[in-house]
Amino acid sequence: MSAAGTQPEGGAPCLAIPTFETLYEENLTFVWRAARRLGIDPGDTDDVVQEVFVVAHRKLAEFEGRAQVKTWLLKILVRVVRHYFRTQQRKPGHRPSQSLDDLDALRDYQTRGPAESAERREAVRILDGLLDRMDSEKREVFVLAEIEQLSSVEIAEVLGVNVNTIYSRLRVARQEFEQAVRRFQTHELGGTP
Repeated sequence: MSAAGTQPEGGAPCLAIPTFETLYEENLTFVWRAARRLGIDPGDTDDVVQEVFVVAHRKLAEFEGRAQVKTWLLKILVRVVRHYFRTQQRKPGHRPSQSLDDLDALRDYQTRGPAESAERREAVRILDGLLDRMDSEKREVFVLAEIEQLSSVEIAEVLGVNVNTIYSRLRVARQEFEQAVRRFQTHELGGTP
């Protein structure tokens, strides 16, 4: 492995490799939010995020800095989330709770005030409900593109699939999301489609 910030033979320059403490401090909120948007039950989010950072800690010595840290962490997160869902499917009678994380709600209330905090929680609840209707492949692509703002090339790297597959999934996911929003507006808000 070459030193951080140097260029390996015939390759792109390496990015600086952070310490684990820096990695954790700078990315905890991002990983937590991404885990929730990928459909992790609020009661299990802390455990999933912890597992992501356990894996990251174990593999940090292997990280060569050829990808952005965010992309690398998302790759780990997607694997942990997929494992989580496989495990949940095997549990009889498992029903995810719909409660918001109490600490996050309290922090939001303190910084935004009661009205804005309630509006934000409701918007997040609606977004989560709309995302829950997508199959996991489309949801992953949609969340990574629209919420985490990754490029199609970065998403292909994170998910380990061809970039043309990403374009196709994202197109369909956007269409499904727009249709879900129109249905929500019609049925829940009494608006016109």
